[in-house]
Parts: sequence; structure tokens; C-alpha cells
Amino acid sequence: MKSICIKTNNEKLLNYLLNELRLSKMQNVCFSCNKFKYFKNIIVHYNGNKVDEFIQEISNILSYLVIDELEESFLNELILKNYFYFDIIERKKILNLCFDVCADNFTDLFDKKFSYISEQFYLYLKSNKSIVLNGFIYFRLKKYFSMLEEIVDEAVNSYIIEKEYLEFISLLKLYIGSQQCKTDFLHLVYFKENPILLDSDLNQISLKDSLLDAKYLSDISFSNNDYLLNSLLTLLPKKIYVHLVENTIDEFLNTLILIFDKKIDICTDCNICNLYKNISLDSVKHSKLNDHNQNNSGLL
Repeated sequence: MKSICIKTNNEKLLNYLLNELRLSKMQNVCFSCNKFKYFKNIIVHYNGNKVDEFIQEISNILSYLVIDELEESFLNELILKNYFYFDIIERKKILNLCFDVCADNFTDLFDKKFSYISEQFYLYLKSNKSIVLNGFIYFRLKKYFSMLEEIVDEAVNSYIIEKEYLEFISLLKLYIGSQQCKTDFLHLVYFKENPILLDSDLNQISLKDSLLDAKYLSDISFSNNDYLLNSLLTLLPKKIYVHLVENTIDEFLNTLILIFDKKIDICTDCNICNLYKNISLDSVKHSKLNDHNQNNSGLL
């Protein structure tokens, strides 16, 4: 016979364990819950021949308990310990970003955490009859807490980037609100790779011509998007008609919408939209024809 005694005074965890034991399909198992001097104990008795399988099953149940019932509190503790200078609202946002980090790589990250925790429980229970749950978790699962610290650090980095991005948007909106509009309206024919800016007479505005006045450009790199944003902030139109040629709103266009707000109207089916959609389609067909001719040239 193999008996395991699990010690904790946390009622939520006790109920979780009792429920999981009731739902378990393990054979030759009985269990009870009793109050002793310091702890409430769940005692599980096994009188079968597959002791290793029994220990592994208990280890798995305890591992799910750690991840499902305790991990959020551990993340909160780490955020408060390592990033105490954030206020309560910011810490809540960071916690939500921790959930996003876990969700982005859920299967691999969960498997990594679960296999490590389960192994540690198994190795301990194989040679011990009782386990103080809280003490074991904090003193025996160091690698698990290191994993959580990495998740918190990644979430904090994401939060800082997002905060700086929103501050950047806010500053530009304040600038636009404090300036007189210099142009009635502009047309933005929006391709992801190569946006085209047109004046009110549909003449193309060369984005890179404004490089000498590029006070709004990133100091890291000059992309077409950088030039476009700089041009719009320099020309300050009352209205920007965005012709969505590819029918998709990407991250940069979302940024423009946040900055210029009600000044932006999005269009997907006007004469300008259709003209540039046809030009784009003809360009693709021409490119495919050239590729086809090049591929067949070796056959002649």
C-alpha cells in the first residue's frame, strides 16, 4: 500500500483536490480529509500494484492545481515584487498582458511548465509520504517561478511599448489640435508597401520631397510610412480621404486613424479606389506574365 498526505489550510485548494480525486478514474484508491494540529490533511490510500502510476496521477493533479488555481496569484506577487513602482491599474494591465503572453504560445509554454512541475512532485512523492503544499511550491519549484518571471518581464516590456505608443499618439493629436489646417483635403491611396498621397487635383505628392522638413520622422529608420506620416503632419489637411485599395486596415493605418480621428474618411469603392485597384491588378498580371516568360525562355 502507498499513502500520500497532502497538507494545506487553503479551502479552495482542498475543494479542488477533493473534487479531482472524486473525478479520477484511478482504481484501488480511497481518500479522506481530516483536520490536525496545524493543517487540514487530504490522505490518499492506494492498495494496488501500480504504485508509480498512482504517484504520477497524484503528481499530475497537483500540477494542474498549481497552474489552474495558483498561477494568477503568483504572477500578481511577482509583478508587485519586481515592479512595485507601477500603480494598481497598471499592474492589472500587466497581469492581463501576462495572460496574452501565455495565450500566444499556450501549448508549448503549458507543456513546459506542466512537465517540470509534475516531475518535481513525482520525485518528491516517490520517497515521501506527506507534502506541505505551500512550502513545496515555493521551495521546490524554483524553475517554474523563473518561467513566470520571464512571462512578467515580457508583459512589462509590452506594456511600456504600448504606453509609449499611446503617449506618442496623444502628443500628435495635441499638436494637430493646436495648429491651423493648411490644406482642405488630401487623398491617400493606401497600399501597405507603397502608399500614394494625392492633392485635391489628384496630383501625386512625392513623400520623400519633404525629407528636409522631416521633423516628425523616426530617428531609427525612414520607411514609406515615416515619410507619409511626416507629410500629413506637415500639410495638416482638414480631411483625409483614405482609399483602401487592398481592403485591409493594418497596424499603421490604425495608427493614422487614431492620430487624425474624425479627419479621416475611409473609402473602398469610388472612382479613385477602382482606378488604383485596376492599376494594381494590371501590375500583378504584368509581373506574372514576365515571370512566365522568364521561366519558359530556357525551353526555347
